[in-house]
Amino acid sequence: MASVTLDKVNKVFGSTHIIKDVDLDIGDGEFVVFVGPSGCGKSTLLRLIAGLESISDGELSIGETVVNELPPRERGVGMVFQSYALYPHMTVYENMAFGLKLAKTARETIHERVMATARILQLEELLERKPKALSGGQRQRVAMGRAMAREPRILLFDEPLSNLDASLRVQMRNEIARLHNRLGSTMIYVTHDQVEAMTLADKIVVLNGGRVEQVGSPHELYQRPATKFVAGFIGSPTMNFLPASLAGHAEAGCRVSVEGVGDLALPQQAGEHAAGTALSLGVRPEHLRLAEASGDNAFEIVNVEYLGNEVYVYLDARDGGPLLIHRSEAPSRWQEGQRVALAPDPQHVHLFDGQGRALSAATARAAA
Repeated sequence: MASVTLDKVNKVFGSTHIIKDVDLDIGDGEFVVFVGPSGCGKSTLLRLIAGLESISDGELSIGETVVNELPPRERGVGMVFQSYALYPHMTVYENMAFGLKLAKTARETIHERVMATARILQLEELLERKPKALSGGQRQRVAMGRAMAREPRILLFDEPLSNLDASLRVQMRNEIARLHNRLGSTMIYVTHDQVEAMTLADKIVVLNGGRVEQVGSPHELYQRPATKFVAGFIGSPTMNFLPASLAGHAEAGCRVSVEGVGDLALPQQAGEHAAGTALSLGVRPEHLRLAEASGDNAFEIVNVEYLGNEVYVYLDARDGGPLLIHRSEAPSRWQEGQRVALAPDPQHVHLFDGQGRALSAATARAAA
């Protein structure tokens, strides 16, 4: 089995606590993506799984075996790094065969594995070339092939696409997704790019300050973020946040007073929170409706971006915070300098308390 289990895993460098009590189950054959901002611990967590860093506390298992003390070569993992780390004096074939030679694998077996891997990655015509004669995407495929040829139980990717240009990243994302579908192997992938996470993952692990904020499918994290941090990190453009306060409870939900918007009746339950409690209302750009308006509560449009099939309208938040964003299909009637009123869709808003925890989601949305 190529499952991975982390039980209260910690990593401390000197006086700095990097990974904090991480509990995580990764099933056999899953494609799991670690995502989060720079410095959140995602690459360190991957290196702990690979055995490139030692665990300070806790237990790490691969299959049924606790591997805390096992060296990397005995864990059955293959790793693809951000830098291709190819040997420039070796051909593609020699680079892919190098790890097998170090393991003293039989020559016939090395040839069979390299050729089989080359067919999967469509590298057969490039086997006699050296890295300097390859494009960035081809070099990344060779780096993947070198890891795959060893037939690891788990493939680990540490931001493998960050050195590629935008169009090549899209192409390589699709190739990695197809590779996973073909092999069915367990893959763990680190990225700071939430678009990569959303498009590749069966399961996303959102990290923040060395802790796991939320684990779930891309759909679950987008529709039902557990914290304000996850809500703001997952989704592009990012979720809008407006200051709000609890105006009162209702049988079917609650009423909130939203700064610059007014009172809204929402299907969320506010639990034990008392009237007047400060909240944050989150609404995604596609669920923020606009209407022409004037007066003190109107928001000014400061920029309109035309992207072909859709339009982003940026609004001054008035409190010095990030600009609010409205997304709609093109063409758009909105122009810079217009003043508008905001009308969040009550069925698609999110409420967060002062600690950034999500209040219970609307029943209808949770069932969607």
